[in-house]
Amino acid sequence: MNQYLNLFDFKQRVDYKNEVLSGLTVALALIPEAVAFALIAGLSPLTGLYAAFTMGLVTSILGGRPGMISGATGAVAVVIVALVKSYGVEYIFATVVLAGLIQILAGVLRLGKFIRLVPHPVMFGFVNGLAIVIFLSQMDQFKVADASGALHWMTGTSLLVLLGLVALTMLIIWGLPRLTKAVPASLVAIITVSLLTIGLNINTRTVGDIASIQGGFPPFHIPAVPFTLETLSIIFPYALIVAGVGLIESLLTLNLIDEITQTRGRGNKECVAQGLANVTSGFLSGMGGCAMIGQSLINISSGARARLSGIVASVMLLFFIIVGAPIIEKLPMAALTGVMIMVAIGTFEWASLKTFGKMPWHDVLVMVLVAGITVLFHNLALAVLIGVIISALVFAWENARRIRARKHVDETGVKHYELYGPLFFGSVMAFREKFDVAGDPKEVIIDFRDSRVADMSGIEALSKLTSSYQQIGKTIHLKHLSADCRRLLTNAGSLIDVNILEDPDYKVLADD
Repeated sequence: MNQYLNLFDFKQRVDYKNEVLSGLTVALALIPEAVAFALIAGLSPLTGLYAAFTMGLVTSILGGRPGMISGATGAVAVVIVALVKSYGVEYIFATVVLAGLIQILAGVLRLGKFIRLVPHPVMFGFVNGLAIVIFLSQMDQFKVADASGALHWMTGTSLLVLLGLVALTMLIIWGLPRLTKAVPASLVAIITVSLLTIGLNINTRTVGDIASIQGGFPPFHIPAVPFTLETLSIIFPYALIVAGVGLIESLLTLNLIDEITQTRGRGNKECVAQGLANVTSGFLSGMGGCAMIGQSLINISSGARARLSGIVASVMLLFFIIVGAPIIEKLPMAALTGVMIMVAIGTFEWASLKTFGKMPWHDVLVMVLVAGITVLFHNLALAVLIGVIISALVFAWENARRIRARKHVDETGVKHYELYGPLFFGSVMAFREKFDVAGDPKEVIIDFRDSRVADMSGIEALSKLTSSYQQIGKTIHLKHLSADCRRLLTNAGSLIDVNILEDPDYKVLADD
């Protein structure tokens, strides 16, 4: 029998062994993250675990990126924490449902394509910042609480034991693939370190020391909130932010996995799947979430490439909650910490450090700024948004400086202005400075062979220029306008009144 079978994606060949083992590894890595994020939001651990199960299962089956893992995330937790404190958990469920509906709408309207507007320096900054966040989040495992509840660094034997177990985990993950890739190195590391600590009765922190994960199947539950406009006014701002943060993080993770696997996911389909997952999570007592870059990279690095791994991870997570909690709670946090540190090391784009001094300064600045905001505020959406805005402003500034005009007067006394560069809102001032309205002859030709009118500001600049010439009795013509520029001028109606020189030999190049 052929061991490679199709599952949901008929173009994707599935290796059952890799998919199942990768899914099991991811399920183990999901538990401490889901519990931690739920506690950050002020919710019970099961709320985060139910969200991880629901988000992972729905997006694995219906999502646009096979191999990507979704679950409860810190990005969502930091958004809803204020809502929990002010209104309670029921408003969280309602918010998650509404956020899911917004995400579905975004997918239906095909807004996922706008992720293409994220420049590469922003992607580098996003990935590097997230790698640092993942690494720093593991440092809490090296701290203990004193009698007053304050955290301080471990010392003595307990620290040495933890460091040794973490180092052993990392060594296995690093070294095993050099010997064999038959099984995921992360899973082998977790099992080995767990057997070592249990067999030798080593005193170290376990999953059960964080919180109990024992529970049942996620209960169906309609959010117990008043169905009024007042409730909508309370939850809508949070839902909008949750939806935006979730989609940005999910689509950026999708792009990252696309690059790693040399395949292409479907952004709009992923938007709809994320929305359906959040709606389902809200009705099954979950806190909602989005794609998880750390767990997704564990999955991909373990050899998973299809949907089965995500399905296995979700089902196994639910199995651990219902049946296997007593065993899973004995797993040492040192093993999971080692796995996540290796994920952070693998996530960081070390090649980006080579760009310093070689790439444009503004690209390096954007990369560092996005990484810094991600680390300081743990707000990926804000970091990406600021990075995109700065990149767009720099692009506009650079293009505004590129408009030039070569001038000459022909044998008939007509003055020609041959323009180079785009005419848009950023370049209109430089454009006006190129012309000598008072000193020019009676007839002037502006040649747009190497230029184009890009927006309304460009049309307005042309309108003012032609009016200036006409007011003193001079004639102006526009030459070699491309088809899109002609459409702009036609749509502008009476804003601009010029005689366009016809040129039957002029061929418009494709805008693409």
